[in-house]
Amino acid sequence: MTSSAAAPSGGEDERPGIPRHVWPIALVVVLGSIMSVLDTTIVNVALDDLSTELHASLDDIQWVVTGYLLSLAAIIPVTGWAATRYDAKKLYIGSLIVFTLGSVLCGLSWSSGSLIAARVFQGIGGGMIAPIGQMILVRAAGPRNVPRIMSVIGVPIVLAPVFGPTVGGLLIEHAGWEWIFFINLPVGIIAVIAATRLLPHTVGSRDLAGKLDAIGLALVATGLVGVTYGLAQSGQAGSLVDSSVLLPFVAGLILIGLFAVRALRIDRPLLNIRLLSNKAFAAASITTFCLGAAIFAAMVLMPLYFQTVRGEDAVATGLLLIPQGVGAAIAMGLSGRATERWGGGITSLIGGAITIVSTIPFVLIAAHTSYPVIDFAMIVRGFGIGMSIMPAMTAAFTVLEPDQINNATPQLNVFQRVGGSVGTAIIAVVLSSKISDAGPGATPEALADAFGSTYLYVMAVTVVALVPTIVLAVIEHRARVEQDIHAVPDERLAALETEAV
Repeated sequence: MTSSAAAPSGGEDERPGIPRHVWPIALVVVLGSIMSVLDTTIVNVALDDLSTELHASLDDIQWVVTGYLLSLAAIIPVTGWAATRYDAKKLYIGSLIVFTLGSVLCGLSWSSGSLIAARVFQGIGGGMIAPIGQMILVRAAGPRNVPRIMSVIGVPIVLAPVFGPTVGGLLIEHAGWEWIFFINLPVGIIAVIAATRLLPHTVGSRDLAGKLDAIGLALVATGLVGVTYGLAQSGQAGSLVDSSVLLPFVAGLILIGLFAVRALRIDRPLLNIRLLSNKAFAAASITTFCLGAAIFAAMVLMPLYFQTVRGEDAVATGLLLIPQGVGAAIAMGLSGRATERWGGGITSLIGGAITIVSTIPFVLIAAHTSYPVIDFAMIVRGFGIGMSIMPAMTAAFTVLEPDQINNATPQLNVFQRVGGSVGTAIIAVVLSSKISDAGPGATPEALADAFGSTYLYVMAVTVVALVPTIVLAVIEHRARVEQDIHAVPDERLAALETEAV
């Protein structure tokens, strides 16, 4: 399996179907992922209400989002070691319980400080749900079924940011801000019960996991927190070169660099970055980072356009974002088959190209662009997003041995989340600058021009993301050709044996 990044090249009858026993596992993993990913976006529409209700400034209440992101960044690196050392099923159930309990504590908060603390606690569970769930599901599905099963995992990643604002707006308007957190209680209970009954047990190994690399954990967790914090500060600073952004960001990069140097010198590092010596895995990882930057960066623009230029409220804005989710859902149903036929690199390349072309209408967007035109462009763009983000991660998994999955999964999650943070920070700063250039009291037309100009940067980031997909496609093609060459002698031998009989 490590010699190939290519998908099977045979016809439809050669493609594996997902075994029946895997679907219940997939249901549990997707349910947990939806809960954790949805909560990342659902809070964004509530910041103004939280500021009013808890008598805190927007700068202070922004830590409700930032604290959660920092907690995710700190906990994700340890999930690979933990899943090797302990039963992954018990860890997954534990992460669901922590996340659900944290959600309840958030809803019971009486001040901004208590809410931020509860969000940090909630993030500990949220950061473990996705990577551990992916480990369990990929192992259960087996390497031949990874393309299709990864398209299932991608559903919450793509759809939650679309529906999060809608759900959040409805809950705030009709139930109160507390319910954006309390809504996780029934979902969490169902997820825990389902996980208890449906997930397979795994055997943890003290010998295989080794002793926890505490120094490595301190370096990489603190480094990722620094990078994430610095990028989060860019929105308030309005610049990527402000000291409040650069100092923690650069310090974080230095710590991550020290971790990498140390990881190459010890036998059992917290994250096995030697996996990056595999060219296909390295290309897939870079693709995941770049696509995370391109895709999540653009997701912040349309909600702001609908609210600031068109004057829509949070609920209407969420409903207007649904077409993108429709396009992504259609693509998710096709991406697994496409990856099996063409490989993750080609599929991601096609998805990225579609995303670029469908971004052009947003570059040209005006204050009174008709909603049907916007809806059609969002459907196509959602399709491109759905066809690009998960095939790259699929390609990364298909070149690894089963015992490497625990190390690969947290690394891919880190790449995707940091990429998303980088892209979001860049686009937020660019948009803020463009709106400032429009001047105070800017007309809707001037504001629309600011959004259109910012989408040029989104397009540029997406073009950059295409480069590693091309590299990945080339590597997969070479691996496929090599497989075919090695298969020829075996086929000739079988023919000779047949003739002899």
